[in-house]
Amino acid sequence: MITHRLFIDGAYRDAKSGQLFDKISPSNGQVIARVHEALAEDVADAVAAAAAALKGPWGKMPKAERCDLLMRLADAIDARRADFMEAEVQDTGHTRHFAEKVEIPRGAANFRIFAEMMKNTGGEYFHMDTPDGRGAANLELHRPKGVIGVISPWNAPFLLMTWKVGPALACGNTVVVKPSEESPATATLLGEVMNEVGIPKGVYNVIQGFGPGSAGELLTQHPRVDGITFTGETRTGEAIMKQAARGLRDVSFELGGKNPAIVFADCDMDKAIEVAMRSVFANTGQVCLGTERIYVERPVFDTFVARLKAGAEALVQGGPDTPGATIGPLISDEHRRKVLSYYAKARELGATVVTGGGVPQFGDARDQGFFIEPTIWTGLPEDSPIVREEIFGPCCHIQPFDTEDEVIAMANDTQYGLSATILTENLSRAHRVGAAMEAGLIWVNSWFLRDLRTSFGGSKSSGIGREGGVHSLEFYTERSNLCIKL
Repeated sequence: MITHRLFIDGAYRDAKSGQLFDKISPSNGQVIARVHEALAEDVADAVAAAAAALKGPWGKMPKAERCDLLMRLADAIDARRADFMEAEVQDTGHTRHFAEKVEIPRGAANFRIFAEMMKNTGGEYFHMDTPDGRGAANLELHRPKGVIGVISPWNAPFLLMTWKVGPALACGNTVVVKPSEESPATATLLGEVMNEVGIPKGVYNVIQGFGPGSAGELLTQHPRVDGITFTGETRTGEAIMKQAARGLRDVSFELGGKNPAIVFADCDMDKAIEVAMRSVFANTGQVCLGTERIYVERPVFDTFVARLKAGAEALVQGGPDTPGATIGPLISDEHRRKVLSYYAKARELGATVVTGGGVPQFGDARDQGFFIEPTIWTGLPEDSPIVREEIFGPCCHIQPFDTEDEVIAMANDTQYGLSATILTENLSRAHRVGAAMEAGLIWVNSWFLRDLRTSFGGSKSSGIGREGGVHSLEFYTERSNLCIKL
């Protein structure tokens, strides 16, 4: 059986705690790995190694050389795409197509694009007049923030972990990564590739474990951690923020969402269904940017519901080794119980169950996995918990609307502000409604279309700060103004 060890100071090692936990396959419920749990001594060692690397070869390395090394790292990930894909799909139950075409290539791109961007980024320069007429020069200097604590989620483990590690290392920081206990494999494997390309020891460290009372909490509480970046649930973000307040450490959070899609009667219906199918059911609904609320203009409401129902019922459920699978399992039995509690609540509240609402039966090993039926509801009021609370499963509620003002108000009536999707062929309406959305990412006639140079993040309870492009570089660097009297 596979054992996932810690990766500290350039070497794999057992946890000093001596504690291990099981990693369960979402596809069949079997134990597929044993994982070492980092506790206080291990976390302290990882942070110390990261701090030492800042003063060693990594901290002294010229920016161009550092960025070239990260470009070689991206190439090495591409060369081992099959290994990363296998590790990812076994942990998550994702279809191989999703891992091969989206997750692993994006993981490599996260190093490549930020290395290239940092290599070509300069600082501001201002000349100012002085009373003696000789003037002064003001130069902006960038330096690494220091040791960055990276806490990454299980829903797209490699993509979202490297989305943070890539810019952090490009800016000259060192990192201690705490992947989700549900997805330990790819973060562990990346340590091997770091060594292969010659990343100095201590630059990249991985501690496995849980959140409260384990590796996650110990990392965020450690006084030598200079910044914390986290993607995950809003309540966890609030807890991390309290811990980060000691020492006034910077935080960057991408948190929950209850994202709306608005379908106008003038949409291209084929395009609208394709976008909705992806945004509701991709990765079994376990996507922070996914759509759980759909508002459809009344003249096309019945048509849209019928076509989305047909699409949902055509999905093929299975794990990475199921031929033709288009939708996988949920990550764990615990998460499935949570999603099923919302399925039950929807029935109790009188929702019309258009399709789904339960657990599928296959008559094979999948019955021991954590599969759940793709589900569509209609008929609930806007104050229903089904409409207001993030479920994080393959489900959505569809509501009709009559006017533009009405749907804008409904779409924005949420504690979250991560993303929104608008389906219309009217360019003026796209601009008008898009500008009215209270969300960090707004798509028109598309979903999950990302240029990594653009800002990424949410408002309200969906996060703090922005990632992507220069916005990532701003979080991972400290700026100083050097004023030189001429």
